[in-house]
Amino acid sequence: MKEKTVVLGLSGGVDSACTAVFLREQGYTVIGAFLSCSGSDDSAARRTAQQLGIDFVCIDMTRELESHVIEPFVRGYVCGMTPIPCVLCNPAVKFRLLFDLADRLGAQYVATGHYARTGRTAEGVPALYRSPASNDQAYMLYRLPCAWIERLLLPLGEEKSKADIRAYAHRAGVDVFDKPDSMEICFIPDNNYAAFIESRGVCPPPGDFVDEQGRVLGRHKGIHHYTVGQRRGLGIAAEGRLYVTRIDPQSNRVVLALTDPYRAQITLGELYITAPEYGALSAFEADVMVRHGKKIYPARVVRTGETTARVDFHEPARAPSPGQSAVFFGPDGRVLGGGIIQREAQEAGR
Repeated sequence: MKEKTVVLGLSGGVDSACTAVFLREQGYTVIGAFLSCSGSDDSAARRTAQQLGIDFVCIDMTRELESHVIEPFVRGYVCGMTPIPCVLCNPAVKFRLLFDLADRLGAQYVATGHYARTGRTAEGVPALYRSPASNDQAYMLYRLPCAWIERLLLPLGEEKSKADIRAYAHRAGVDVFDKPDSMEICFIPDNNYAAFIESRGVCPPPGDFVDEQGRVLGRHKGIHHYTVGQRRGLGIAAEGRLYVTRIDPQSNRVVLALTDPYRAQITLGELYITAPEYGALSAFEADVMVRHGKKIYPARVVRTGETTARVDFHEPARAPSPGQSAVFFGPDGRVLGGGIIQREAQEAGR
């Protein structure tokens, strides 16, 4: 095993470029790996590798992305869910391909430009932690196994300012230092989810907007256009702002209300425990995030099965949407695990 060799996910953006600079300055031999999918452009990543004098590899992830991410994404939206592609992609595609490459090359480490931290607990267990950065991304990484976390380098995890990262990249002579942040999903570059789903021959039909008593308020364009908590683009006149509170694929109805949807309890499937010592616990306290962002809710997590759990919030959480993840954190910001929010929680709130 080459102890100071690291495979870096090199996207062509400023974060991964700056990560390469940090690693190189720390004495690592860096191999930049661009993960390509159909139609993706590796020119910026290739140019960054040339500027920094590091080896460059392009890996085609099209097949893996299709089966593990795109197909579940489309199925989820058609069923009234709101899946998060990165949560699916990181363990099944992106990091798996990076670690496979590292193993083939004999590299000890894998690195990415994610804003999260790795470390060890007082007992020496490899652990993943939130970053102090405003754009912390630990939420997206909760399904990474402990064996990977032990070999994972996240140099940007201690950084707090994106402006500092850009300035650092500029000083290092990397020409992507002022490249705009990408907010799109890699396989939906224009960020139009509904159009992408329809382009694959799947087109949920229009149906009724209804209120919580079932009264018809108007017509919707298809349930794949909506998510729980949405308040824009509804096109329905009312005495106040309307919110999507529930999506019912069986009746093809989207339920609207004048009040923001909050839930005191949710149920989870596909439970994954990141912190090994929590795997045997039947219940534990945690800070819970129900979508990528800053808001965290204190809660009690109760195991209800091998891969299921219930989350009882100490204060109601805003708009937990089926298909998204609820991620658990310890008081020190350690990632404890998480699961996929199930539809039953929404129906229970009727």
